[in-house]
Amino acid sequence: MTISEGRINGRGDKYNKIVRLSVEKKVYIQTFGCQMNVHDSEQIITLLRESGYEETRRPSEADVILVNTCSIREKAVQKVYSQMGRFAKLKQQNPNLMIGVGGCLAQQFGRTMLQRAPFVDVIFGTHNNHLVPDFLEKVLADRHPVVEVAFRETVPSLSVVPILRKGAISSFVTIMQGCNNFCSFCIVPYVRGREQSRKPDDIINEIKTLAGRGIREVTLLGQNVNSYGGTLAEDCDFTKLLRSINLIDGIQRIRFTTSHPKDLSDDLIACFGSLDKLCEHIHLPVQSGADRILSRMNRQYTRKDYLNKITKLRSYCPRISITSDVIVGFPGETEQDFQDTLDLMNEVQFDGLFSFQYSEREGTTALSYDGKVENCQKRERLQILQSLQDEHTLKRNRDLIGQVVSVLPEGISRNSNKELKGRTRTNKIVNFSGESSLKGKELALRITDAYIHSLRGEVPVTN
Repeated sequence: MTISEGRINGRGDKYNKIVRLSVEKKVYIQTFGCQMNVHDSEQIITLLRESGYEETRRPSEADVILVNTCSIREKAVQKVYSQMGRFAKLKQQNPNLMIGVGGCLAQQFGRTMLQRAPFVDVIFGTHNNHLVPDFLEKVLADRHPVVEVAFRETVPSLSVVPILRKGAISSFVTIMQGCNNFCSFCIVPYVRGREQSRKPDDIINEIKTLAGRGIREVTLLGQNVNSYGGTLAEDCDFTKLLRSINLIDGIQRIRFTTSHPKDLSDDLIACFGSLDKLCEHIHLPVQSGADRILSRMNRQYTRKDYLNKITKLRSYCPRISITSDVIVGFPGETEQDFQDTLDLMNEVQFDGLFSFQYSEREGTTALSYDGKVENCQKRERLQILQSLQDEHTLKRNRDLIGQVVSVLPEGISRNSNKELKGRTRTNKIVNFSGESSLKGKELALRITDAYIHSLRGEVPVTN
């Protein structure tokens, strides 16, 4: 194998850009966590392909296994270590197998991960994805573990345009990374760093490139997208960015995630009534319906603030779909606090909800809070909350029966290889009968049935 000379990439960062392998090696990557992690993995695979690696879907045939991790909750951490244990057995069978760990868990624990997983060869943090090919070559050269979790002033990998899957019609686009909010329960600022916004021209050019490759829908990613622009020298906030993207030919749909309620401005809310490509869906985590708990969480808004924003969203866009996050069993949460959350759910009637038991995270402020809620009580509250949300979701989905909605077909349905699936602009999955040639072509479908997790549709009969 040979190593090419260092070069300057398109982002102005110089690093050794590796390695054209004389014998192509195979890499398998498994991703845990959010859309940001999924997109990070896509970018890592793209960089590795440029360096002569081939992606495989089978860990048993891989020369390199990478695990992109999440540490937001203890359950996610347990899943990561459990999976790594299975990969360790593959390394026993093949001592030349290299195993790398990246993402939030790697950022949080760094070299100490080797104490629990001594078989790992590379540990890389969230600001170092662009160096993964170099790290692997270093391990190949001297067979010593490489650990790099330093934060950087810029994150070069954010601008990597991933190689698209064959026939892809949608793509993630990272517009910023990091968070400045420091919610008392959240590890994100400690593992993703402080907010960094990409330059708007870079984002626009990337989306134009994606549109030219057949992408019809983009989802803008960031830990808190509606604070975009705060670190930029130029005058561009999130609403200005959205208006620019709305003008790009070829793009039919724009989505974004995730939003913090305190930064949801009136100007951004108004975009749901004025930008034709902005989909009628917002994910707006509330976390709790009790002011006392919101204060302890350092969420920087009240229950009334949140409900006022919901009212404004629905006034500008009556059909908007609203989803959210809720944590149950946060330290100090009383039965009344929990009831306040249920009451808020009944008032808002969310289309969907991601709900979790509070999980202590090392390094966060809430770790030292008193008033711990027993695990059995957390489980009971979660079951009550999820049952209520199932009722709301099913009701809101059934309200669509008989309506004709716009659906963008994505591919084969999970239910049957004879059916297609697509998404409405409100981010609901619709299964329907149709030919594969319809993929990527926006259709008008009549909703004929509704379930908790999906809808069923058909092409309307016209006279």
